[in-house]
Amino acid sequence: MSVSVDAAACTETIAPLPVLGRDVTVPLVTGGEVTYAALDYAASAPALQRVWDDVAAYAPYYGSVHRGAGYLSQLSTDLFESSRVTVAEFLDCREGDQVVFTRSTTDSLNLLAAALPADCQVFVFETEHHASLLPWRDSRVTYLNAPRTPDEAVATLERALADRDPYGPALVCVTGASNVTGELWPVRELAAAAHAHGARIVLDAAQLAPHHPVSVQDLDVDWVAFSGHKLYAPFGSGVLAGRSDWLTEAEPYLAGGGASRKVARRADGGVDVEWHDSAARHEAGSPNVIGVYSIASACKALTEAGFDSLVAREQELIGKVRDGLAAVPEVKVLSLFGDDAPRVGVISFVVEGWNSSHFAAALSAEYGIGVRDGLFCAHPLVRTLLGSDPQTQGECGAPEATPGEKSLNAIRVSFGAGTPDEHVERFVAAVTSLVRDGAAWSYRTEQGRCVPAS
Repeated sequence: MSVSVDAAACTETIAPLPVLGRDVTVPLVTGGEVTYAALDYAASAPALQRVWDDVAAYAPYYGSVHRGAGYLSQLSTDLFESSRVTVAEFLDCREGDQVVFTRSTTDSLNLLAAALPADCQVFVFETEHHASLLPWRDSRVTYLNAPRTPDEAVATLERALADRDPYGPALVCVTGASNVTGELWPVRELAAAAHAHGARIVLDAAQLAPHHPVSVQDLDVDWVAFSGHKLYAPFGSGVLAGRSDWLTEAEPYLAGGGASRKVARRADGGVDVEWHDSAARHEAGSPNVIGVYSIASACKALTEAGFDSLVAREQELIGKVRDGLAAVPEVKVLSLFGDDAPRVGVISFVVEGWNSSHFAAALSAEYGIGVRDGLFCAHPLVRTLLGSDPQTQGECGAPEATPGEKSLNAIRVSFGAGTPDEHVERFVAAVTSLVRDGAAWSYRTEQGRCVPAS
């Protein structure tokens, strides 16, 4: 998958999209307060102001969907189902595709795992986030080694598929953009390889959808999964969108009201159930209407803002961060595909002489900058990139490590459509200052985390 940017958009001054929390101030251990720089978008992006306003306008009209004759219930049902249409349009779904609302990307991929046909073989790279690495426990899984180029990724998959049993169903699971390196994966080429060998493919778009348009038809993937909380939409909802046949043929993900069309007692005392064959089959219980609406609102906001402009601005921010980190010899940026690989605003690195938890704690406590440290729910990938022993112990500038705690091995900075230039500029300056001058405060290890010493 390549990054396509409208050249005209690059010449314009593009403002960040308004997000909640942009004016929040936080205290510094060294005294005073500073505006918080939220640079942990890859974990959870701040809510777009547009999304919050839309939800606030709807909140007085909230009602339970699909279950009431009253006006508010009818209005909420219409909003819920129109949100499904909005998401389908955002993803450029095919006619006949289903959009199922879930709790998260993790929930979406576990739903698909539960719906796989018997004897389905699953192929997944070790580079995946745990949400797409781990759900396939009940299937025959082939874990593929981390490739070092996009071409190697495609060749690795083709070899694995060529060696499989050709008569059974197969599924390939792949990320669109790495939550560790930010690098874009060759999704279209991997989809072509999968289909050429009679396999299907699901795209984990959790890190891709907030940064780039995702077209089911253009990428030719069978399913897409993503989370609202990474798409500037709070309230804990996610999406699984794609082909309906495996979903319709599977037992409901959850059994209960909403998933069932008809339930009747049998003469022998048992119960017969007729399940829905629509998306409702896997949406039992009262759905998260506000969460679903927030996703639809975010989809509309990003579409109206224009991905060409959003991508162009983000690439400028990426350039500032990468140039700034490259100017500090002690910093090593982690990468699978190399410096020239297209990427989104997710960058992980290590600093020579620093434990990652210590460095991240100092960024927060002394500069008001929020980043993430650790293994980012992608343990095999981070360990591969670092060439480190999974059992290595570490500490956080403290005299000794917390017993039983694994080392926290990398630092991740991530940003997106709501990030001001000043935040990334302050981050680069803070990294430079910490490496040059050291921390201004002392820190200790507490429950496996590095915190300022009181």
